[in-house]
Parts: sequence; C-alpha cells; structure tokens
Amino acid sequence: MMERDAALELLRTHVKTDALVKHSLATEAIMRALARKLGRDEDLWGVTGLLHDLDFESTKDAPHRHGLETAALLADADLPAEAVEAIKGHNAEGLGIERSGEFATALTAAETITGLVVATALVYPDKKVAGVKAKSIKKRMKEKAFARNVNRDHIRLCEEVGVPLPDFIDLSLSAMADVAEELGL
Repeated sequence: MMERDAALELLRTHVKTDALVKHSLATEAIMRALARKLGRDEDLWGVTGLLHDLDFESTKDAPHRHGLETAALLADADLPAEAVEAIKGHNAEGLGIERSGEFATALTAAETITGLVVATALVYPDKKVAGVKAKSIKKRMKEKAFARNVNRDHIRLCEEVGVPLPDFIDLSLSAMADVAEELGL
C-alpha cells in the first residue's frame, strides 16, 4: 500500500494550488477520523482522501473527466482498486456514474464539508478552525447563500455511512483542528 509520504509527494507533483493542497490535507484528516470511527483502514482512507483531487487542476473545466485522470495516474500505484473507485465515486454526478459503497460515500461527505468548515472559519475574527463551533456549521448548513458552491446534500451523505450529521460535524471540526497549522487555519 502506498505510504503517506509517497502520496504527499505525488500530490505536490500534480497539485500546484496551495488551497487545493490544503483541501486535500483537510480531507485526509477527516477520512482518517472517519476510518477510526467506523473501524476501517485509517491509512487507506487517509491516503485516498489525500489523493482524491489529484487531477482537479487539469479537469476543473471538464468535470466529466475529474476522477478518471486520477485513476489513470494511480493505475500503477500501490493503491487498492477500492480506493481508486472511491476517488471516482466522489465525482459520481460529474462522471455520470452511481456512487456506491461506504468508501466513496464517506469520501464525498468528507471532501465536501471541508469547504463549509473553511468558509465558516474565515468569517471568524481569528480565522481559526479551533474557534469554529459545531452550532455555527449547523447554522451555515441552512444558509444556502453562504458558501453556495458547497453541496449540503453531499455533506448529509455521512448519515448513509452511519454517522449522524451532528457527530460528523464534530468529527470534521476536530480532525481539521488537528491539522490546522498545515491548513493555515
């Protein structure tokens, strides 16, 4: 299985935008926390979270390709097929495929909530994740105009993997707070 250091090097080779690297690090942190909670392979879920947007910069204007190019990049990598399928599944709508399975569903929820957490932190005076309260995220979930590109239904997919939304929000805030220095938040 691909080691985290190799995955991080691969990420930094293909992703040049600082914000996208930070998004990937946040997704990794949440996926690791979810894996612990659900009794899954923490390293596998973490590395998958880290690599899920490997092709985003090259496919941002072609959402029907997002995930497929990552799959091609990872074809020879030491990563299980289930990880590659989860990566494709996080963009099921764009690819015109059905999202299936716990792994892809968890990845979709995890990578989506990062945007809402970051947007919420940035409206706080100190701009720190540590200061964000779960009740603020719950409130922002209801405000369609706030971080309008964040798909709230994707965040709610956490319930499909057995994690109630309030617990998922707590887990995500805690996971992102643990890597706040790397995120610059």
